[in-house]
Amino acid sequence: MASGQLSRAEALVCSGCRHACHVMLYSDTKAQLFGRIPIRHIILMQMRFDGLLGFPGGLVNPSEETLEAGLSRELWEELGVALAVSVEDHVASCHAPASSPSSSSRLITHFYVKKMEEEQIKEVERAAASTATDHGQEVLGMVRVPVYAMKGGGGLPSFLSHSFIGNARSQLLDALLRFDLAAPEELRKALTHSVKIHTHTSGDLRAALTHAEGEGKRS
Repeated sequence: MASGQLSRAEALVCSGCRHACHVMLYSDTKAQLFGRIPIRHIILMQMRFDGLLGFPGGLVNPSEETLEAGLSRELWEELGVALAVSVEDHVASCHAPASSPSSSSRLITHFYVKKMEEEQIKEVERAAASTATDHGQEVLGMVRVPVYAMKGGGGLPSFLSHSFIGNARSQLLDALLRFDLAAPEELRKALTHSVKIHTHTSGDLRAALTHAEGEGKRS
């Protein structure tokens, strides 16, 4: 088992640990972008209140409810629809990244993947923006993961260069491979281009910081 990975049973007997469950919802689609680029899959993530990308879900208490019941409760609050998540949808459990190199994490994250019909996915998107209790507060909107690459780095390369919460980026990449939603070579190319995009973005941010500091001294 990979470093940091736990079986579901091992995770549940961890003393003093907190637990968080999240799910990747996806469907297949025959839709095309601009009538020529196959979209292939609709994969949902969300923009969180802190500006980071993540998967819907949240903290659960295994002493009061099952992991799956807790996750379904969180989905109702964040998506506005009742979705049953089962043990069969469970993909991985692991210790969340520690907040600093010298500390250890007491948070265990449980990741699920649930395949749905395309119309069901679209209903989740509609409800998340209209009836979800947490919309506009803990959750700022659902986003689709573009599982395609365009000239200039658009699509998946640009998406992967954004900021993700915790291990959400690695969860996404692992799921894309595990469920054959993207080929390994596609991901390698996307990540290579994403690094270049991130480097360019870092330069833009440093320039913006320099400008802001200059404006602050003049005010």
